[in-house]
Amino acid sequence: MLKDIQVTGKKDTRSGFGDGITELGRNNPNVVALTADLAGSLKLQTFIKENPDRFIQCGIAEANMIGIAAGLTIGGKIPFTTTFANFSTGRVYDQIRQSVAYSGKNVKICASHAGLTLGEDGATHQILEDIGMMKMLPGMTVVVPCDYAQTKAATLAIAEYEGPVYLRFGRPVWPIFTEGMPFEIGKAQVFSEGTDISIFACGHMVWNAIEAGRILEEKGISVEVINIHTIKPLDEEAIIRSLKKTGCAVTVEEHNVLGGMGDCVAQVAARHNPVPIEYIGTNDTFGESGTPMQLLEKYGLSTENIVAAAEKVMARK
Repeated sequence: MLKDIQVTGKKDTRSGFGDGITELGRNNPNVVALTADLAGSLKLQTFIKENPDRFIQCGIAEANMIGIAAGLTIGGKIPFTTTFANFSTGRVYDQIRQSVAYSGKNVKICASHAGLTLGEDGATHQILEDIGMMKMLPGMTVVVPCDYAQTKAATLAIAEYEGPVYLRFGRPVWPIFTEGMPFEIGKAQVFSEGTDISIFACGHMVWNAIEAGRILEEKGISVEVINIHTIKPLDEEAIIRSLKKTGCAVTVEEHNVLGGMGDCVAQVAARHNPVPIEYIGTNDTFGESGTPMQLLEKYGLSTENIVAAAEKVMARK
């Protein structure tokens, strides 16, 4: 039951990455960290202190950082590139496509400050297209963990995962609710079994989906909440199994509804089990400056928006 999920603390997901790469630095001598002038924002301080010879400060030269990372893989290193999600993808898409994805290089592109919850930095930094951009690259794995604990687990997991990976996380302090839970790339996480509606979410929006599910359960609705932390490779079996039980779905993501996780779910449904689906995300728009909660409210990503979408889609069955 969703009411049994316990919050064990609050912490930003980027700190999960920082603690994860610190642990990797102690246990895997091939891990190398690169940054584009944002070591502090990506929580690399401890890694740098403990492994100064395995840290490369590339400066504000993201394209060069990707090229250096691709080169490091030839010598057997496992490079983790770090900067804001906007600069990790939009600014260097050509370099990622040509030097990493096309070449199948074992580069881990680690992107913080993603989505609306970047907050006050505004539209120029709040990339809402990156999941779509990265999932379309052949051979690219895309992981969007939901809290501090899962981000740390994902950071450890991608080091052992052969091939290019895009790891997306964020800036705000957020509830921790997956402490001690298993994490597997490509395997969706089911938080509750239900028969009336499926709610698929990723990233920060998983917590909002859980809260919405609790409200719906209080209304007597049986809710299945599933964390699609891996957008690619997608756990199609989990999606199909859930849709066959519930017959409708809501998808929730801190991303444009065009090209994001919701599109992935819809494609699976269209091929295997067509059902009504409502999409929660930004609607073909850029963001703006504001606090994370103000922006989630304005752009329709709040808990209340998820509840309303669930009730709407159930009426369409």
